Amino acid sequence: MSIYAKKNKTGGMADVIRCDQPDYLVWKWHPSGAARGDLKRETAIRTNSVLRVKDGEVAVFVYKQKDGHNQDFIVGPHDETLKTKNFPVLSSIIGLWYEKDTPFQAEVFFINLGRALQVKFGVPYFDIADPRFPDFAVPVAVRGTLTFKIEDYESFVKHYQLATFEMEDFKKKVTDAVARYVKDAVAKAPAENDIPLIQIETKNDLINDKAEINVKERLFETFGVTVTGFDINSIELDKDTEAYEELKKVSKDLAARKAEIDIQHYEESLRIQREEEQYAAHMGTKQANLGAYETEVKGEVGVESAKALGKMGENGAGRIDIGGDDGQGGGVGFNPVSLMAGLAVGGAVAKNIGGTLDQTMNAAGNVPPTIPAITFHIVVDGKAIGPFETAKVIEMINNGQVKKDTLVWKQGTPNWVKASDLAEFAASFPPEIPPAK
Repeated sequence: MSIYAKKNKTGGMADVIRCDQPDYLVWKWHPSGAARGDLKRETAIRTNSVLRVKDGEVAVFVYKQKDGHNQDFIVGPHDETLKTKNFPVLSSIIGLWYEKDTPFQAEVFFINLGRALQVKFGVPYFDIADPRFPDFAVPVAVRGTLTFKIEDYESFVKHYQLATFEMEDFKKKVTDAVARYVKDAVAKAPAENDIPLIQIETKNDLINDKAEINVKERLFETFGVTVTGFDINSIELDKDTEAYEELKKVSKDLAARKAEIDIQHYEESLRIQREEEQYAAHMGTKQANLGAYETEVKGEVGVESAKALGKMGENGAGRIDIGGDDGQGGGVGFNPVSLMAGLAVGGAVAKNIGGTLDQTMNAAGNVPPTIPAITFHIVVDGKAIGPFETAKVIEMINNGQVKKDTLVWKQGTPNWVKASDLAEFAASFPPEIPPAK
């Protein structure tokens, strides 16, 4: 209670509370003339003292009370004589006494909000198993760089004791934490992202993006700092180990088997494509034949109808007698009723047969499609491309895309042959000029 005694109300000389350090993150202010360690004097703020806080800084007044430590935060820029109206905690402690030249005790810290710290982190070799081959674990090391700063100063003060703050100790704690989070992210990456361990060095960007999210959240929760830059510079496999050589071998064998399977799938797809084209050509021919057959049948029905009419005439079914006055037959003529009946019967038969054929064709696809043109496939750079119609292949011959020895497969044939061996294209190649004798 001695600092609040009447004899101390004069308060002595006023202090200027400010930070003149050129490069700092957290700095503790000491009154001028006060020896370090003289806790009573270095925490006694004198009356009429001036507080100067630059832009990008925050001054923290820490008061020690029975229930712990409380803080007042003054954010720069600020330059004026201390007044309790700017210090809510101070006002609750001493009320109006400070206005009557009463000193108070507090530790004053300056926090640099504008400074960004950059630290390097590293994770020494640790074993990671390939998810495809869990028996092969290869050592992996990680190196990177972290940049961070203090933005949420109130959260920072809650997580870290300013009175015991040491820069190097703080950096070490941050880098140790980052190494743990990065190690966990890299170890899980092959299984979570289906990455072959042998290729993990090439997936740096993907792993970096996922690890950065975790690092940002964890560092803010643990230390109250904001990450402004995160870079995994390298992920390295220990390629001198036996495990790496074994993993490389089995991965190569797996890749070879996969390539073989891909070739088989490609050949199978070509076979299916050829069968589909052959089936389409067969159905087109069938449709055309069916249409011709319908026309032929209808024509035959018409002929047969005419023959039937002729028979009817020969048998007298289509004639009538033209009698004389004596009641004797005087002549013969056509019977129109019988004639119409014959035509009706013939027409009905033709209509029924034609209708049956129409229904068959409709069931196969309504209107018969146009007969498809014969198509060809050609081999370019070891791959089959197509289908192309005859005119297109001839155009490619003229452009030099198809040579005499280019392999060509014609729809409906069993084998690939040289382009010059097909009758459709033989004439398109210029004749060879015999050598001069």
